[in-house]
Amino acid sequence: MRRIRANAIVLLTVAWILGMLYYLWHDSRPYPKQGSSSSSSGRNVQKPIRLESSREDRTVVQVVTKAPWLDDHKLKAFDEQAYLARKQLNPGADPYGNHAFNQQESDKLASDRPIRDTRHYRCASVQYNKDFLSTSIIITFHNEARSTLLRTVKSILNRSPPSLVQEIILVDDFSTDPEDCQLLTKIPKIKCLRNTRREGLIRSRVKGADAATAEVLTFLDSHCEVNKDWLQPLLQRVHEDYTRVVSPIIDVISLDNFAYLAASADLRGGFDWSLHFKWEQMPIQQKMARTDPTQSIRTPVIAGGIFVMNKSWFNHLGKYDTQMDIWGGENFELSFRVWMCGGSLEIVPCSRVGHVFRKRHPYDFPEGNALTYIKNTKRTVEVWMDDYKQYYYEARPSALGKAYGNIAERVDLRRRLRCNSFQWYLQNVYPELRIPEKEVSERAVVRQGEKCLEAQDLHRVVSIIASLRPCKGLQSNLLFSQEWVLSGPLIKHQDKCLALTNFSLGSQVILDLCNPQDGRQKWKIKGSSIMQLVTGACLDSQVETEKDRVGTTSCQPDLASQQWELLQVT
Repeated sequence: MRRIRANAIVLLTVAWILGMLYYLWHDSRPYPKQGSSSSSSGRNVQKPIRLESSREDRTVVQVVTKAPWLDDHKLKAFDEQAYLARKQLNPGADPYGNHAFNQQESDKLASDRPIRDTRHYRCASVQYNKDFLSTSIIITFHNEARSTLLRTVKSILNRSPPSLVQEIILVDDFSTDPEDCQLLTKIPKIKCLRNTRREGLIRSRVKGADAATAEVLTFLDSHCEVNKDWLQPLLQRVHEDYTRVVSPIIDVISLDNFAYLAASADLRGGFDWSLHFKWEQMPIQQKMARTDPTQSIRTPVIAGGIFVMNKSWFNHLGKYDTQMDIWGGENFELSFRVWMCGGSLEIVPCSRVGHVFRKRHPYDFPEGNALTYIKNTKRTVEVWMDDYKQYYYEARPSALGKAYGNIAERVDLRRRLRCNSFQWYLQNVYPELRIPEKEVSERAVVRQGEKCLEAQDLHRVVSIIASLRPCKGLQSNLLFSQEWVLSGPLIKHQDKCLALTNFSLGSQVILDLCNPQDGRQKWKIKGSSIMQLVTGACLDSQVETEKDRVGTTSCQPDLASQQWELLQVT
């Protein structure tokens, strides 16, 4: 019996290994390009391709087929092979040189390659309305790789309900070769607009939006691939409330090998005071409130490359600031304007779109990348951030004095729309953005009663004693040894800083050579107390050490020996 059982286990193991080897061999085969298979009758047949992906212990099978309304006879006027062949990478050329991604890998892939369905499994069972308004999809580009641009277009046509796509408007921002765009108009629903000079993404998008005939606008970048059922969830949210501006979860397409990688579903858009966009985790309260993973995610800002918006609402809010140049900062301006003027921003988890994230810009900026970004963000902060703009300039001092053009029209727009203040935005939309603690850098005397903090034995090189001595005045007769400079977390006397001797309670306080990285030297003025940032203890004049020496003990706000008065020296 044991031998039979052992033989059965061996046979099952061998069968499992053979099955896995077959699966890996089958999965690793390259997908055929369009038109590479045909039936025995001579007609091209598009066979469904089944992709399996496991999510949360459930397997979802995605069938990727050619859209039924995009049959070969409708595409016969478009010669895909010739279109791509004219812009193939020359042998030996740098595959990253023209587009800042691996063009060679992009050119190898089929224009309608299948990709994994990266949505949460519950998204497959969500029901959507049948009476959506159709959308105009606007894609702007400048010298985009043909294989990438075509794959963007084909993914839209293959994975979108035909009734929901009114048109795809390609705005060619003065590319070197006009045929990059013009030849694609042979594909159904494709329209091409061409700028007569380089305008940049912002003005190009406005041009596309003005030409759009649908009541809903969808903006996409030119190096994307939309995923299964990507459009319906976005249109549903806008259909329910026209003031919503919605974005998908943006998956990652590798710039090196074009692998399609799922992005986290727990992220939202954020930024710091220099107006640097970043992806950040949702606050814990927001996570706890989301009982359904298909629920939309409120976001303070959107990345800006991919979003859906009602056209009338887009126009009402002032479109884009067309005095901004090329690229950069427009997503902040739009995000602030939407929130502060009565709308909202959301990320919709059941919509997934892949995007090639590049490490550099493959095109030139007329005034340079840095200056263009500064100009655009300065226009944003000067119109929308009120007095909080000071934190932008503190975080980005290089912006001081830089030109940003005339903003009178945008200021008037804000007034006419009766938009909320930036303080309202911080309180109601992005309370997690902390106001920077003001770094005090001023001369002061640290007094307690009739005594002042004094640096003794200044002739010593290190470990100068800090103690209390009778105050000597605040003006011209000020005793030099009682003058301190408060600079951020440091309490300085010349090149020496107030420091702990160790990190234990009751530690004496001395002066050591200033070192901003030394935790012993970091203090915070908290009301009338002076707290040590590492230990959390407070400066105290009555520790059990020598008379009048100061040290640290547990903070007790009502304790007289921990009450200090900072008197500014003028």
